[in-house]
Amino acid sequence: MTSQDRTTPPQQQYAERSYRSPAALVGGVLLLLLGLWLGGDALLRGTTQTRVTALFALLLGVPLVVAFTLRPLVRAGEDRLTVRNPFRTVTLPWGAVEDLRATFSTEVLTSGGKYQMWAVPVSLRQRKKVSRQAARGAAPRPRFGQNADAGPVPRAMADQTLDELREIKERAAHRESARGEPVVRWSYAIIAPLAVGAVGLAVMLAL
Repeated sequence: MTSQDRTTPPQQQYAERSYRSPAALVGGVLLLLLGLWLGGDALLRGTTQTRVTALFALLLGVPLVVAFTLRPLVRAGEDRLTVRNPFRTVTLPWGAVEDLRATFSTEVLTSGGKYQMWAVPVSLRQRKKVSRQAARGAAPRPRFGQNADAGPVPRAMADQTLDELREIKERAAHRESARGEPVVRWSYAIIAPLAVGAVGLAVMLAL
């Protein structure tokens, strides 16, 4: 067989993974509905000053709720990790990621600093529950019967997510396309109306 007949097997492609906090999404939607109901009522039935105050309050409140509940996202691709936080988006080539850790919050560590991942919250209550299960699982159990061993104790969700991200990072370690420097972009679509609402609301309350 000649060299022209040889074919290089294609690299295995992996689906992009996205991570969000379900509790934050549900809470954000409920807060938005409540805020729009109260603000809409003030805009329809209030006096002129009340309407202007309500408008500025919505300009402040809606972006703030969206920023901290609906916006946070972690997206893990083959070559880079995208961390979307309340006010900025950080794009990190896997080659720039030195470590991932979860203490009181989940963080990405690079040579230039660290970035918090708002979309992957750390639940201390869940960790305590898992620790209790691990302690019970450490005791020897029979293989059959009511007290039989049910298998490995599950880990907290934040720790499971970081395990998956570390696995993706290891697969990308030797790829040239996964090298580069972190890129930070500020979310002016959130910051601008929030600033206008804060200034306007402060002025209206001072009158």
